[in-house]
Amino acid sequence: MQDQQRVWLWNIVFAAIVFAMGYSVYLASGKIDYTWRWDRVAPYIINTEPQEIAAPGDGTLELGSDGKSLQLVLDSGDDPFIVTEYSTMVAAEGDLIFEGDIIATLDDWQTGPIIEGLIVTIEISLYSLVIALALGLLVGLMRISANPAVRNLAILYIEVIRGTPLLVQIFIMYFFFGTVLDLERFTAGVIALSVFTAAYVAEIVRSGIQSIPVGQMEAARSLGMSYPKAMIYIILPQAFKRTLPPLAGQFINLIKDSSLVSVISITDLTKAGREVVSGSFAPFEVWFTVALLYLVLTSALSWAIQRLEKRLSASD
Repeated sequence: MQDQQRVWLWNIVFAAIVFAMGYSVYLASGKIDYTWRWDRVAPYIINTEPQEIAAPGDGTLELGSDGKSLQLVLDSGDDPFIVTEYSTMVAAEGDLIFEGDIIATLDDWQTGPIIEGLIVTIEISLYSLVIALALGLLVGLMRISANPAVRNLAILYIEVIRGTPLLVQIFIMYFFFGTVLDLERFTAGVIALSVFTAAYVAEIVRSGIQSIPVGQMEAARSLGMSYPKAMIYIILPQAFKRTLPPLAGQFINLIKDSSLVSVISITDLTKAGREVVSGSFAPFEVWFTVALLYLVLTSALSWAIQRLEKRLSASD
């Protein structure tokens, strides 16, 4: 009973601290000479305003043969401009239409640039995560190899990558290797993030493998298993369980580091945020929204890895 009361007491203390921090932020925001306009950000997330359908040239508006679609007969003699989907007809049948005039509107929700940037960030992070995990596992195994050449190559790769900033690596990957190999911006960004993260994954894998008692490998070999089989079926599964928490931290860093690819004009979440700020004149609202979306991504990944960790621990 006392333990339960103590838990409730500390939960109340936690809630009070969170409330105090939130209230402090609220008081601080009130001292800034700034008008908060969250409504300016909403259209850049989900745009619910009707789409305007403009005329591509001068012509005469007519109804289609089905009596529903719109057909703009162009004065240039080109094929008619046909509108099959619309909600409201702005111009009337027989009207003379000039280029740029609004013919009709369509009630349809569209994803704004912030959501489109979020999708790009998710794609970059997923591709980079998979490649970094595979490459990091390979380099980690090379790092503990008995072959001096293979081991030294792995050490050189890890030291060079970890000893140079990611931003510099992105520039080199895009402007140098991208030019030589004719890489697209997206591909260059994924490769740079993968190579950078793989260096840290390799060290995590190495430490996980070396934390397993040497006797387990010796026992597996004495039973007739080859070194690769013993590594795959005995050592790596145990090392994976032990390295899951640091791997989770590295993958969360990967999501946050993906914001740096915006320097090579990849319209990820960060670059989309900068573009929205210039158009909405609501910098605080936009950057709070961007930060919240990054928090959602990292929290979802953290939750998924925690579930996987519990499932693996239950299988012991």
